[in-house]
Amino acid sequence: MKFISWNVNGLRAAVSKGFLDYFKAADADIFSIQETKLQEGQIALETEGWHQYWNYAEKKGYSGVAVFTKEEPLRVVYGIGMEEHDHEGRVITLEFPEFYHVTVYTPNSQQENARLSYRMEWEDAFRAYLCGLDAVKPVIVCGDLNVAHQEIDLKNPSSNRRSAGFTDEERGKFTELLAAGFIDTFRHFYPDTTGAYSWWSYRFNARKNNAGWRIDYYVVSERLKERLRDAKIHNEVMGSDHCPVELVIE
Repeated sequence: MKFISWNVNGLRAAVSKGFLDYFKAADADIFSIQETKLQEGQIALETEGWHQYWNYAEKKGYSGVAVFTKEEPLRVVYGIGMEEHDHEGRVITLEFPEFYHVTVYTPNSQQENARLSYRMEWEDAFRAYLCGLDAVKPVIVCGDLNVAHQEIDLKNPSSNRRSAGFTDEERGKFTELLAAGFIDTFRHFYPDTTGAYSWWSYRFNARKNNAGWRIDYYVVSERLKERLRDAKIHNEVMGSDHCPVELVIE
């Protein structure tokens, strides 16, 4: 099976830059997007052959995730079942016979880490949610997790030590997630690869200079390890400040 995840940073803008051409050419079994920045009824995508599922933020023009899947799921769940975390359109879970597929857009800690304390609450709640699913059947999690886990995962670690997405607190929560029985699939295949980034600032010619961060992931239950075949970062694909990431599972 082929999975693709992409933070499109505004789906309407991405569509105007060729999103549907890439979507159809990629031909993924499950294609997930984050940061749709939409409300219901603001776009109609023709994706014949895929079922569509959308979770919108209550705040207009903010957050939002969607999933397109060839196989109809057994069940679809929006959010993580916690009132304080389910107003921003951040999570969709699809249940299939052999696994759960979770798409997530993790809250950003924001300038001056103004939302870091909330981010820590979210991290604990989301990890508990995933562990609950994992107790039933294996889990495949994808999306913009808004954290560069290790120094190898961003171009300039020393100057970003307290930047949102690279604080010790955020990195520590990702470590806790892996310790709870999950695998960072890209690092599983490419533990020492440098310069592999999925997000670049629009400023300072960051993408041209590949001064980026790896903050988009496929994370899976450890017991799926033997079925993993490849993980890719498609940095050649334009249309957003993020690029798509891919997972292939047998």
